[in-house]
Amino acid sequence: MQTGFKPYEGLLVVSLEQAVAAPLASCHFAEGGARVIKIERDGVGDFARAYDSAVKGAASYFVWANHGKESLCLDIKAPEDAALLHRLLEKADIFIQNLAPGAVERAGFGSDVLRARHPRLITCDITGYGDSGDYRDMKAYDFLVQCESGLVAVNGAPGHPGRIGVSVCDIGASMNAIIGLQKALIARGITGKGSGVQVSLFDTAADWMTVPLMHSDYAGKAPQPVGLHHPSIAPYGGFATADGEMLAISIQNEREWANLCTQVFGRPELITDPLFCSAAARVRNRRDTDALVAAYFAAHSRAELEKRLRAAAIAYGAVNSVATFARHPQLRRVPVTLSDGQEAALVGRPTRHSFDADCPRFGRVPALGEHSAAIRAEFA
Repeated sequence: MQTGFKPYEGLLVVSLEQAVAAPLASCHFAEGGARVIKIERDGVGDFARAYDSAVKGAASYFVWANHGKESLCLDIKAPEDAALLHRLLEKADIFIQNLAPGAVERAGFGSDVLRARHPRLITCDITGYGDSGDYRDMKAYDFLVQCESGLVAVNGAPGHPGRIGVSVCDIGASMNAIIGLQKALIARGITGKGSGVQVSLFDTAADWMTVPLMHSDYAGKAPQPVGLHHPSIAPYGGFATADGEMLAISIQNEREWANLCTQVFGRPELITDPLFCSAAARVRNRRDTDALVAAYFAAHSRAELEKRLRAAAIAYGAVNSVATFARHPQLRRVPVTLSDGQEAALVGRPTRHSFDADCPRFGRVPALGEHSAAIRAEFA
């Protein structure tokens, strides 16, 4: 297979989308070579366009999730625009939507109706809580789903539950939508028929909460917030160094504990000390365990500690700020052109294939309605 192969080339994706979950999913297909037409409201557009102005005047979320697409402004309640959308869907392979529950059905674009009319069409509905149940019509912003699913209850510091600092439910729902759509494309290749994909933010978060839920169901107690620590492993967490940095370590087994004691601390007697002689003992005596590590780290510089930890094969990592992360030697950047012609940089694709050429740049971020006239003429 030649390098630079685009596996989605030739696919047409139509996405009636806003915010993060659906735009991020359709952007995956744009990066893979599909033609993606983003449907927006005239004059308003995707409200993520106005989330912030951090990227040279453009919104960070919008730039991240919408490069490489075409923007078409439609009023799907207007007969002429509804007819145009149906003409688009006659040619489309995938239709994605994440409007408020019931909105597309009321406009005549419900997934079941569309697949009956266009049998090869694959539809994807991304919702907050699914299409049934008492919460079906609830507004479901990422933070609220984090709260409802218990994610915040197992994050943060002791006594202070915390929101995860990025929109993980939106992002996770998008990834699940991509997985579902890829499965549907394979199924269509076998059967010749489209199918429907349903994903919700709540189901996504609930899946991630399986282990805490099983602890609650079967052990009678769910894990509590422990900050940078771990509820059942010690030492595990971040410790300040002599030069004001912070390093995190994770000791997963007795061999690693022995290496830490002998090769880093220079205190082999700690291996058999009753306070620390087993994983259970170290967790039971976490305060003493952490104090021991903290005292040693506080007396040595980050550079010296990293040298010793690496030599001892101890898992460690720096507790970086975002500014420090921005200079990380492993961070890959890819340029993108903003809708006004300026250039910015995004993080490189997280998945790479052997048939991928090095991505020289992402597709351009569309201005609101930038392609409306051309698409209307094409599908007239």
